[in-house]
Parts: sequence; structure tokens; C-alpha cells
Amino acid sequence: MSLWPGCLHNAVRLPPRRCTPAWSRAASRASPATTSAIRRSRHSLASLTPKPMRSGASRNTTPLKPRGIRATTAHGSGIRAASVNSHKGGGDPARFTLRPQLTNPTSMEDLNVIARNLASIQARIAAAAAAAGRDPQTITLIAVSKTHPRAAVQAALAAGATVFGENRVQEAAEKFPLAGARLHIIGALQTNKAADSVRLADCIEVLDRPKLADAIARAGDAAGRLPELLVQVNIGAEPQKAGVALAEADGFIRAMQGRFGTALRGLMCIPPAAADPAPFFRALAAMADAHGLPVRSMGMSGDFEAAIAAGATHVRVGSAIFGTRPVPARL
Repeated sequence: MSLWPGCLHNAVRLPPRRCTPAWSRAASRASPATTSAIRRSRHSLASLTPKPMRSGASRNTTPLKPRGIRATTAHGSGIRAASVNSHKGGGDPARFTLRPQLTNPTSMEDLNVIARNLASIQARIAAAAAAAGRDPQTITLIAVSKTHPRAAVQAALAAGATVFGENRVQEAAEKFPLAGARLHIIGALQTNKAADSVRLADCIEVLDRPKLADAIARAGDAAGRLPELLVQVNIGAEPQKAGVALAEADGFIRAMQGRFGTALRGLMCIPPAAADPAPFFRALAAMADAHGLPVRSMGMSGDFEAAIAAGATHVRVGSAIFGTRPVPARL
């Protein structure tokens, strides 16, 4: 045991990690008063230095809680408070701030709104199909439920929707599988999420590069199942959007047909927002026809009628059914 020199009546055990020769020599040269002053000085400096907060945490103070109330945020759809039960120190729920979920308030408060919106969209699809001389039964409505809660999906399912679209695999896993519902992944897909997508989805609409094809093939072999696949084409040649480039699309589609066979069902696109979508829809339909692919997933809330006129077999409608997507609050 190492002791402070000259102070046996108030002996202090030094931590083993600090018992180095250099520390011992410094301790022997300094008086107890000097070392105490040094330690007080270090403590004062440390107390003046703000400590960085962990990512995802915030601290708010109140008159009753001067030390602050901590809430933690989790990635995924919505913000959840940290579990009180799992927090060391237990049981004071007042220490945590519950923040609202980032979900649409209309879909949470009045689920009947979803049923009314869905009926309206279905009627518009039937009218657009009739105007194009097509059978409405040949057009599949994909209800895009991203950022909306499981309760909203269940309400749409009860009202007659059967196919749903999600952008993020992690969020989709919180809502699906759901009896009677089919899931389409419609958002840009990272290769490290391919296995979860293959396990969870009935269709992946965003196949757009060889590395993703490799990951999907490996995941399919491991899972013993392969969902339907669509090639996403960057039909407007927009650099900020996902999708195989137009110049490479024909070769890539042929390669994916050779690799996945009949599992490759068709094509998907998102036309430029500021342009007339009709020419882009017609171009995608012609490309699908050229490769003998039956599925054309194109058209969203603002342009699905034009897509139906151009030959869409699947339309992806979200806000017109579930309401405007929530904007994350500033923390």
C-alpha cells in the first residue's frame, strides 16, 4: 500500500493504475497540501468543461428538476423515450420526457379518414382505367404507409387495401408481416439490408445495381425464398435519384432476367417532379414491353391517373390515403 508522505493519520490508498515510478517520485517531492491543491485545481477545471452529450440524447431542465430530464431518441419511425425499467437507478418515470411519435396525427386520431380516402382513390383508379379502356382489376394499388403507424396500416387493411409500400426495411419490420397484407419495398435499398428485405417482403421494387443483385441472390439462397423483383430505372436521368441509368438499363434488365428468371417481374420508375410525367411513363412501359415484362410500377398520389393512361399495372399512393407525412420536430 502506498501512502501520502508525512500524513499517516489520514492515509489514502492510491489506485494501482497510478502506482508508477514517475507518480511515486512526484508524490514524494510534493507535500500533502500541494497535492490537494493540484487535485482541487484539476477538479475545478473539469467542472468548467462542458461534457459532450451522447448522440440521440437531450437534456432539459425544469425548476423541479434542476439536474435535467433526459430523453433518448431511437432510430426508426418515431421517437421513443428510453425504457425506465432498463435504466440504471430504476423507477422515477418523471425523469423521462415522452415525446410524440413522428406519425400523422389524422391517421392516429380518426382511422375512418383512411377508409374514406382509400375509397376515393379506388374510385379514381376505376375512372382512370375506364377512360383508358382498361379493366380496373388489372391495376394494383400500393398503399404507401411509410412513416405511418401500424394502426394506420391495419385501418387501411380493414378498409380493403391489401398491398403496402415501405421505404425503410427497419420501419417495415415494425409493422409487417400482417395477415392478409403484401409488402413491397419501394425505397433505396442498401446491400446490408438485403437479407431482411428478402425475408420480409413480397416484392422488392428497387433492384438497380449488380452488388444489390448479388446480395439479394445470397439472401435468397440462405432464406430459401425469393420475393418478386422489379428493376428501378432512373427514367429522368436525375443524378440525385436511385435507379439504373438509362444507357445501362437494357443490358442490366437482360442480365437480371438471366439471373433471376421469372422472379424478375417488371420495372419501376419515379419521373422528374417538375416535368410532365406522361412521356416518362410511356418510356418505361415501352421498355417493359421490349423485355416482355408484365409489371410497370409507376405513378404516385399526384400523377397516378396519367400513369394508368400510360399502362401502369401498379400505382403507389401514400399521402392521398394516409394524409401528409409528418415533418420531424426540431429537438
